[in-house]
This record gives sequence, structure tokens and C-alpha cells, in this order.
Amino acid sequence: MIYQTYKKILLPTNGSDYANKALKHAVWFASASGSEIIALNVINPSSLATLPEEHIRIQTLELLKEEGNKALQKIFDLLKSKTDENYPEKIKLTPVIKEGSPADTIVKTVEEEGIDLITIGTSGKQGVNRLLLGSLAEKVVMTAPCPVLVVH
Repeated sequence: MIYQTYKKILLPTNGSDYANKALKHAVWFASASGSEIIALNVINPSSLATLPEEHIRIQTLELLKEEGNKALQKIFDLLKSKTDENYPEKIKLTPVIKEGSPADTIVKTVEEEGIDLITIGTSGKQGVNRLLLGSLAEKVVMTAPCPVLVVH
């Protein structure tokens, strides 16, 4: 039997419960193969384009960055709670915050960092909600140059 080992695992996160469920699987793979987990939070600045004034856009972007840092800190805290005191030696976790379109930024990060596996959470929206909001996980699955584990 041939086993795939992963050196770098990308964990896109927004701090949601779905992203935190994906962490559990990323940790399992990282523990089994000694891989690094890169926790990525993507801020989409195009969502700020409709705000009326530049200073409001800047303040809102700063708030989004703070939220991104909180989401990444939550990943660190969850990882520490699931391992013993030696967790830094066991699993290397690198936090990254980037700006851009989430799906495009995830795929670009895969290419830049040499990612072997993406572990991404999804809410499993269906019907009209999925049509209106789209599925980030689906876009990533369709465009990523590496395997994608989708966790619901």
C-alpha cells in the first residue's frame, strides 16, 4: 500500500466552527507525517468598495485584520488544547494573513508555498443560499493544483 505524505498543509480559516473542524483533520495529517500547517486568513478588500469614504474603508480593513488575527489565535489555542506542552516541536503552525479574493488567494498561496494538501471547512449550504453566496470550498476544489480535503 502506498501512503501519501504531506510536507505542507494549508488551513484556510475565518474563525468559524467549520474551519475549526478542518483543523482537527489538518492536525491528524500533520502528526502522521510531520508536516507544517499554514493557517491562512484572507481579507477580501473588494467587499469594502461600497463604503462611502476612504477613512471608513481603512478603519474597516483594520478591524478585519484584527478579526483575522483573532481567528488565527483561535487556531493556536485549539492546537495547544489538543496536544501536550511540546506542541511547537510536534506540529509547526505558521499564521498568515493576506488580502484578496479568498479562492484566488488560497490557490496562489498553494503555489507560492508549495502546499501539498488543503484542509478546508464548509458549511454545506445548499439551494438558494449556495447559489447566492457561492461555495468557497467548491471554487478551491475546482482550481487548486493539489488535493483538497473538505470538512463539513
